[in-house]
Amino acid sequence: MSRDLDSKGRPIVAVTGVGVVSSLGRGVAENWRKLTAGQSGIHRITRFPTENLRTTIAGTVDFMDGDDNSTDRSYAMAEAAGFEAMETAGFGGSFPGPLFLAAPPIEIEWKHRFRLDRLEGQTARTEAGYDRLIELMREKRDPALYRQTLFGEISDRLAERFDTRGLPVTLSTACASGATAIQLGVEAIRRGETDRALAIGTDGSVTGESLIRFSLLSALSTANEVPEKASKPFSKDRDGFVIAEGAGALVLESLASARARGATVLGIVAGVGEKADDFHRTRSKPDGSPIIATIRACLADAGMGPEDIGYINAHGTSTPENDRMEAGGLGAVFGDALTSTPISSNKSMIGHTLTAAGAIEAVFSILTIREGLLPPTINYDMPDPAIQLDTVPNEARRADVSAVLSNSFGFGGQNVSLVLAREPR
Repeated sequence: MSRDLDSKGRPIVAVTGVGVVSSLGRGVAENWRKLTAGQSGIHRITRFPTENLRTTIAGTVDFMDGDDNSTDRSYAMAEAAGFEAMETAGFGGSFPGPLFLAAPPIEIEWKHRFRLDRLEGQTARTEAGYDRLIELMREKRDPALYRQTLFGEISDRLAERFDTRGLPVTLSTACASGATAIQLGVEAIRRGETDRALAIGTDGSVTGESLIRFSLLSALSTANEVPEKASKPFSKDRDGFVIAEGAGALVLESLASARARGATVLGIVAGVGEKADDFHRTRSKPDGSPIIATIRACLADAGMGPEDIGYINAHGTSTPENDRMEAGGLGAVFGDALTSTPISSNKSMIGHTLTAAGAIEAVFSILTIREGLLPPTINYDMPDPAIQLDTVPNEARRADVSAVLSNSFGFGGQNVSLVLAREPR
């Protein structure tokens, strides 16, 4: 069997480029330096008024262009991360493969609804419906505002900017979206449809509306007093996630293609597992079966067992239910080995980047393998006796890791796990 095929006879999928933007900064180097130093990117919101809101903190990205709306912010971060990944992989400004983009659901923000009111000359009441709002934009010839209503707008702009091949694919599978984009790229390469793919997850949708909606679900932390201490995954006093923004990008390529052109292989995507359930719009199924099945499917796809995993990059949102369900699901798969397998949550520092999370955390997982350094779970000052884990508490740890399990579990029962591993020799 070719050294470029896995045990199932499929092309091994290499990662040859990575890029990232988060509340910690722009670029892989700055993000990795701050992440492994245990630095938090969570801060008070200044982009919009927060009076009378229960949550007034977030991991917003305030140093990029495109601050007028969430669509432009999401595009700007995806562009920055995508270019960094392409340059790392040696492709410059043109990418010879398809684009798989995880993007947030598109919705007109209230300030733009007010703008439509002014265009119409009378109140465009919400009772008129979404279709009427779009009609107003067409009638009043406001193409910039109209583009904000198109789910494929970000990927179309990126495809043109990066000169990708074929029609771009835009997807949204809740908080698993970034990992799903990687999954689609991996599957396309394994099927022989392309030698390479660009997978990006991006999310710039921290708005007043999003804060209110997540607050109504009691999902957000209200620990506003010290923002950098608010996200505390797996701690007994965790009280909700901290919403955040960012983008992660990976250049995926068949190992044969990467080696043929002399590219540096940063790691491989050894396995992908995906399972979904229809138990509830936001809650996990109480028995954890979808999470358990996802992790098992991922390990089986990679041809690995729990003993082969040296580190787990947790979904670890810092909500009471999610952390408990993830720990329980991992325990069902790993058994007693879980207590000695390091597991930490990047979200303790960058917050929950929603649609982008799976892609950003995949980038950090690749860096963990290459640098031999486990990012910590910060703010772990009050262990939860019901969750017995080695959380790499508060300080990074040196470790030789050859394979990482990265979990992404989203609302609506969307679950994806990835195994990222060292290049085979």
